[in-house]
Amino acid sequence: MTKRFALLAVTLLALWPIRAMAQQAELTVATVTRPPFSMPVAGADQGFSIDLWEALAKKMNRSYRIERFDSFGAMLKAVETGQADLAIANISITASREQVMDFSQPIFASGLQIMTQIDNNRPSPLMALMSRDLLLAIVLAFGALMGLGMLMWSLERRSQAYFDHPAKQAMFPAFWWALNLVVNGGFEERVPRTFLGRILSVTMVLASLFFVSVFVAYITAAMTVEAITTNVQSINDLYGKKVGTISGSTAASFLQGREMDFVGFAGLEEMLVSFEDGALDAVVFDAPILAYYVNTRGKDQAVMTGQVFLRETYGVAAPSGSPMIEEINRTLLALREDGAYAEIYKSWFGTEPR
Repeated sequence: MTKRFALLAVTLLALWPIRAMAQQAELTVATVTRPPFSMPVAGADQGFSIDLWEALAKKMNRSYRIERFDSFGAMLKAVETGQADLAIANISITASREQVMDFSQPIFASGLQIMTQIDNNRPSPLMALMSRDLLLAIVLAFGALMGLGMLMWSLERRSQAYFDHPAKQAMFPAFWWALNLVVNGGFEERVPRTFLGRILSVTMVLASLFFVSVFVAYITAAMTVEAITTNVQSINDLYGKKVGTISGSTAASFLQGREMDFVGFAGLEEMLVSFEDGALDAVVFDAPILAYYVNTRGKDQAVMTGQVFLRETYGVAAPSGSPMIEEINRTLLALREDGAYAEIYKSWFGTEPR
């Protein structure tokens, strides 16, 4: 009995260093470039998620190495297959992802938002005036005045000197007479002399009270509609516009659910370059990432518009059944309690955590 106990004790002592080494083995932490959460700067990994993970790893006494992937999908696949022990960036916690991997408690509260070109978000009065319907209405109005003026010319050309011109020479005077009749009530010194001319002029004055009001209302409505259609305030204003997002993202799933046409990009940089080149009217993606872009690189071209929608949270991802998740959750709670999380959050976003 004593020999068996001694043998068991020796075995446990022999296995203890191996177990301790396994616990302290270097972790592979996957990430992807998503400013301001994760980005390479002068050969070093920086960002809110990177700083938060450094604080977590330090408190857990864990060594690690960062492996940066070229795409979001490749990063998640590395976690799903166990190629990476963890992944951290702006990883939204979703039901579909929860089926193939585990998540920590939320590390960031986010949502989707719209970013548009500055010109597309500010209605142009000139563009409103150049709308097809408005131009058509103006052409029809000018044509009606010209036609009525020439009709009056045919009735009055032998009765007063103002209309006593050949047809080609009388076109503008006839138009000018009709315009003044509609707008000002006519010229007192050029009152129609013929019976039919007087009937026509009275009819034009009475009709103008109605048609001028309708025409003004039509112009106002056309300008208002044009202004509304060039302004983006919500997701419903994006139908018919060139919209971009990242393929496979929660934003892409949302747009597909709304049956909205969009251009899907493999990576963030590719999408932003396309936006800068003017190939996109708007981008729908994670609000903090777009806001960071607007406040840094896109100040002169881009603007955030509308409210944050489809609220979501980010978490640390790990392979299904990973024992790391429980340790990360306990450490994350500790960082929140001692104020370290708030300090990291404020250093990147300038406000207290939401």
